[in-house]
Amino acid sequence: MSRFVTVLPSARKLMDSLRDIGYDLPSAVADLVDNSIDAGAENVGITFGGEGSEAWVRITDDGMGMTPGELDEAMRYGSERTYSSSALGHFGLGLKTGSLSQCRRLTVASRRRLKGRIAVRRWDLDVVAERDSWDLETPPRSELPRHLLEPLQESTGTVVLWENLDRILAFRNPDGAAARRALESMAAEVATHLGMVFHRFITGEWTGGEAFVNIAVNDAAVTAWDPFVREEQRTKVLRRQTIKLPLEDGRTAKLRVSPFVLPAQNEFSSPEAHQLAAGPSRWNRQQGFYVYRRDRLIQSGGWNRIRTLDEHAKLARIAIDLPLGHEDLFGINVAKMSIVIPEVARPPLRTIASAVVQEAQRKYRDQLDVAPPGTEPSRGGKSLSMASGGGERGPSLSGDWPLILRTVNEALRDDPGRRDDLLVRLANAFD
Repeated sequence: MSRFVTVLPSARKLMDSLRDIGYDLPSAVADLVDNSIDAGAENVGITFGGEGSEAWVRITDDGMGMTPGELDEAMRYGSERTYSSSALGHFGLGLKTGSLSQCRRLTVASRRRLKGRIAVRRWDLDVVAERDSWDLETPPRSELPRHLLEPLQESTGTVVLWENLDRILAFRNPDGAAARRALESMAAEVATHLGMVFHRFITGEWTGGEAFVNIAVNDAAVTAWDPFVREEQRTKVLRRQTIKLPLEDGRTAKLRVSPFVLPAQNEFSSPEAHQLAAGPSRWNRQQGFYVYRRDRLIQSGGWNRIRTLDEHAKLARIAIDLPLGHEDLFGINVAKMSIVIPEVARPPLRTIASAVVQEAQRKYRDQLDVAPPGTEPSRGGKSLSMASGGGERGPSLSGDWPLILRTVNEALRDDPGRRDDLLVRLANAFD
């Protein structure tokens, strides 16, 4: 009969190793917002407070909160909590790994009932390093900062506080002006990311308009960013398709695919709308697949090795909704930032992507094929201009495209964004 020995991992080494699991600041904050939404919160606030080495980041919500026992379990690495079919949480790691990827001290306060006591627990990596033990800390109330407990004085909910921001304030002088400017920039980046990742929740699209989640960063409301700019009249909504994926038990999982072709620059309602539609990573890098797990955006753009990024395909964006209960088929990582498309889904997705890209390329080139009033179409498209006097046709933008593209490429090879802008401006100059 076998004998067993319990071998606990070193708390110091494992917790330190898990800091590099793949989070950046926006994705770490987004993981905590997942928890707030799962807790039924209607309002979530992210605050960047303090200054210099005393700076902190706080995430608050008005959800159902946790009892002391539930908080103990939530702070466990690999929580045994059972997630519902609609929960955004998945691995039981996000609260800890996401938070400690950015800071060295994580303190969580939560209240389940208005008249109940506020429960507080803490992981401090410096204390863990000293003790090398999985002993969760309950700090004395006298040591707790006011900004930790204040949001719970008249509300249920949870407050997550990050202190000792060694990864966020990785500056030689964290008290300097450069660090202060960096925090402001980071706050703006977090707001942009949350507006993209949770756009279906902020607009109520996830419930058909019956419920909304309000998210604020430094008291400023986060605006939803729709990757498919459906408010623009010239956005082309292509037919939704369903890919059936066979499962080992003989059943099938359904992958919903919704393709869109965005308007060309000269079709947008305003220059500001066109600039906003470019997205956080700008036009070229925002093309491709937008993968949702339970209405939460996991991946924003990219083709997952089905095709490569192409300047002429930048108007193609495709929403993919993972099959409920079968998300594991797509290898979602702990940071919820990327997926792996299974081989069985790649051929049909490649076919759909090719058709959408073809339509997007046509739309892209059409905007460059513009003629001024009084000109006649050339064989390759509309004439860009007419020679004066003799009525001979001048150069055609579409007919002479290879020459124009080669010339512009040579001049602006290292700046594809500027190259693209130049071509569009050239076309619009003759509109």
